[in-house]
Amino acid sequence: MKSQRNKTIDFPIEQAGEYLSGVIKQEDVVEIPCNCTVMGDAFSLLKKIKDKSVDLIIVDPPYNLDKDFHGNIFKKRGVEDYYEYTESWINAVKPKLKDTASIYVCCDWKSALAIGIVLDKHFKLRNRITWQREKGRGAKTNWKNSMEDVFFATVSDKYTFNLDAVKQRKKVLAPYKVDGKPKDWEETEQGKFRNTCPSNFWDDIAVPYWSMVENTAHPTQKPEKLIAKLILASSNVGDLVLDPFAGSGTTGVVAKKLGRNYINLEQNPLYCAWGEKRLKNAETDKSIQGYENGVFYERNSRPQNKCE
Repeated sequence: MKSQRNKTIDFPIEQAGEYLSGVIKQEDVVEIPCNCTVMGDAFSLLKKIKDKSVDLIIVDPPYNLDKDFHGNIFKKRGVEDYYEYTESWINAVKPKLKDTASIYVCCDWKSALAIGIVLDKHFKLRNRITWQREKGRGAKTNWKNSMEDVFFATVSDKYTFNLDAVKQRKKVLAPYKVDGKPKDWEETEQGKFRNTCPSNFWDDIAVPYWSMVENTAHPTQKPEKLIAKLILASSNVGDLVLDPFAGSGTTGVVAKKLGRNYINLEQNPLYCAWGEKRLKNAETDKSIQGYENGVFYERNSRPQNKCE
């Protein structure tokens, strides 16, 4: 029996019928519409998305590791094979992007060696974001791996970047005043804060865990706060956001909460069902951990959000 505080979504496939009924099967669609989860092979499904229709794509591909995704096994490949795999999915998604579109790709330090090269070949590579996972297994003969990367690239030099939407609210340690008035900071009920431009190192992300509503049993789930930053920065309300390796549906869930359209592609029926439950929950709960009233807060900077 799970603790009452354990919010993890991890029901088995035998209990997924209610949610799978809302998932579109690969064989049942000719052209994929907006705001849906489609179950099937990403390479086949991408052919059913209209070319130049997507404003933003967020990709969390399998890293080059041996990983069991609840029965779908990804085997570690040689460097050249993983490079070719990356090239294959990038060639599949590229035609779907508008000329003004952006692409973000999640990776670890090792898969980044291939992904960064291929992205730079096909797009205008803008930056590499590094975010601190907090969690990570200790290692006796190496440094503990507690960082992951997200590459940022665009199709052209004309693209969306909403800086004000992703500024971070940070505590002011040395409040400076001019003529007795705050200089670039404000007093709030929670304390003194300053809204700052975000860098490409993010140390304010909490990895989902058992007491968080967004948490699922997916082995590589990304935090909603992480995805929210990408969506707010690089898309506008009503834009279309695509995730070809959707997993438990985080991209679609966050897009829905933030007023964007979405398409989630996922081959594992269990993950599709978990994602559909989260999408249903998002109809009544628009909250994103660590993001409130248009502001991203530092980790542990808001006392009332103890799980953040």
